[in-house]
Amino acid sequence: MSKITIYSTATCVYCKMLKDYLTKHKIKYTEKHVDQDQKLVQELMDKSGQLGVPFTVIENDDETSSTILGFDKSKIDQILGLA
Repeated sequence: MSKITIYSTATCVYCKMLKDYLTKHKIKYTEKHVDQDQKLVQELMDKSGQLGVPFTVIENDDETSSTILGFDKSKIDQILGLA
């Protein structure tokens, strides 16, 4: 099973849409609130090169990973095999 990490903020509508979508499909994820921890802001910058949220990191069992900026439903479906 993939390990999913979402960088988000409390006021981000697209973050909520993403989390609701994953929950609907019974997919577990870890959420990192970049608006509550300055260290996470730097972590987000290091991983993505920008400050946009939601930013999702999907780590696979084979040690490969994918990243998604925003709520890109088609890309999420493709990577997680939901389509």
